[in-house]
Amino acid sequence: MPGSAVILRHAFIPVDNERLAHLCGTLDEHLRAIEAAFGVKVTRRNESFRIEGPKKPAERVASLLQWLYERARRPIPPDEFQLALVEAQKNTDLGPPDGDEEIVLRTRRSDLSGRTPTQELYLRNILNHDITFGIGPAGTGKTFLAVACAVDALERSAVQRVILTRPAVEAGERLGFLPGDLTQKVDPYLRPLYDALYDLMGFDRVTKAFEKGSIEIAPLAFMRGRTLNHAFVILDEAQNTTPEQMKMFLTRIGFGSKAVVTGDVSQIDLPKGQSSGLIEAERILRRVNGIAMTRFTAADVVRHPLVARIVDAYDAARKGGND
Repeated sequence: MPGSAVILRHAFIPVDNERLAHLCGTLDEHLRAIEAAFGVKVTRRNESFRIEGPKKPAERVASLLQWLYERARRPIPPDEFQLALVEAQKNTDLGPPDGDEEIVLRTRRSDLSGRTPTQELYLRNILNHDITFGIGPAGTGKTFLAVACAVDALERSAVQRVILTRPAVEAGERLGFLPGDLTQKVDPYLRPLYDALYDLMGFDRVTKAFEKGSIEIAPLAFMRGRTLNHAFVILDEAQNTTPEQMKMFLTRIGFGSKAVVTGDVSQIDLPKGQSSGLIEAERILRRVNGIAMTRFTAADVVRHPLVARIVDAYDAARKGGND
């Protein structure tokens, strides 16, 4: 270990062997994941843990182990463990910025909040602007948080309906070969939006909202010619819009409405040579009053830690960092 390394010892008293087993994971898989994430060495002897590594990472690991132990009455779900790992790496247990109140969204997820400073900024931008862009890699919560804000606005009667849309652009597959009518053909493209709604509202309430018309999901092409008043509108996968489609969408916004545009400019599936409407909109609209731009990076990825490393590797390759 380098000269700045320290050795911390952490013990859990009173001893609860079942909690310790849940904390460590099957064959100590949680401990191995923590070691890989923080660059430390974690060893265990009964209820005592020995953490060896640089001082700050070692201290964060000790705090993370305590946090996990307190929640280890049952096996720790993989997604909860990975999110705890990501938050501990970023040391994001900071609370809201000075002078700002904590954002509370009315959804079925009582624990929903921004998990990184950029996510917090994104939520505040959505609440304080009529049009917000969320641009960045997969796994940063762009779409999910936007849908959460839309559900919250619907629950508070701040809007009369929620409209979710995305362009039906193939990522290497051909739409025309899918079976069924038009609705069935485009449904796979909209599935991530359904999944977010089910998570935030529950299946039964989402079904009733569709029946009442308070939630609508449609391909972007169906937006042409409409004026959307008193609505919360989300355009997902916006990197696959053309400049003409993007302008068409943004000019649909009516009185009492909010719009959120999300996309990842590193995953454009448009035909070669076709400009992305998202890239052009970011350039043209960045200084327009009332529009907020939020840029996410790999540091905001809240999925499996490997996702952030994959994003970084592709970014480096695109910039010529890798051969």
